Amino acid sequence: MVKQIIMKKFLIAGLLLPGLLQAQRWHINFLGGISNYSGDLQSKTLTLDQSNFAFGAGVQYDVTRHISVLSNLALLKVSAADKYNKPDLQFRNLSFESQIFEWNVLAEYNFFDLTKKVFTPYVFGGVAFYHFDPYAFDSTGRKIYLQPLSTEGQGLPQYPDSKPYSLNQFAIPFGAGIKLRITENVVIAYEMSFRKLFTDYLDDVSNRYVDENVLLAAKGPTAVMMAYRGGELKGGAPYPPSGTVRGNPKYKDFYYFTGIKVIIAIISKRDGYYGRGRIDCPPKMNR
Repeated sequence: MVKQIIMKKFLIAGLLLPGLLQAQRWHINFLGGISNYSGDLQSKTLTLDQSNFAFGAGVQYDVTRHISVLSNLALLKVSAADKYNKPDLQFRNLSFESQIFEWNVLAEYNFFDLTKKVFTPYVFGGVAFYHFDPYAFDSTGRKIYLQPLSTEGQGLPQYPDSKPYSLNQFAIPFGAGIKLRITENVVIAYEMSFRKLFTDYLDDVSNRYVDENVLLAAKGPTAVMMAYRGGELKGGAPYPPSGTVRGNPKYKDFYYFTGIKVIIAIISKRDGYYGRGRIDCPPKMNR
């Protein structure tokens, strides 16, 4: 009995396999747009202010006519400065920039079948791994990476609860967009893509100022200078007392980007695939 059931399953699989192989739909995609972030140096949740470039490319596999799996690489930049921040935060005079390199794997759902419609809204979500490395420029224009400076006492024995943050982390990507078919094999899309992060140090600002003398002894004058830059302003206040609020650790940072994506079908003559998702056999030749 068991043998018969197994043979039956193999028979069904054998009948379905050619159809599944024919239904494979592969695409390549390219994205160009702008990126931004929300955190202690950018008070607006969503804004075009202080935006930067964003580029991406990847591959897409259509599991069904509604569900796809994607894997992409992305390069983007985020930056912000207190001089554009809320008036009550401008006294810090902090700033940062960071390139972000990301690899993600996404599942995408299209609400309409693009073999029958010329457009469809879609949503997506998944997992991402990214690298960042915040830096700023001092008053002379020298580029200084911030993570090694322990600006909030990260890794110093005097602050055992403040651990160094990793520059390589996971994120949860999610977003939505709308697709429009241009030709049989080309689709363009406009999408917004967000990243839920598990760090508040994308901008190197999260918690409180540490003791100036402790930071000076451990990391040197550059660390003190980059931890608080209000002294560079005309009439600026001196370095704040230890424990003074520097950032808000209650909410994690996040970054996002928006742009235009071009999706191009990879055509396979063997399986008779066409850009609109046809999986029927090629038309018969006249004899």
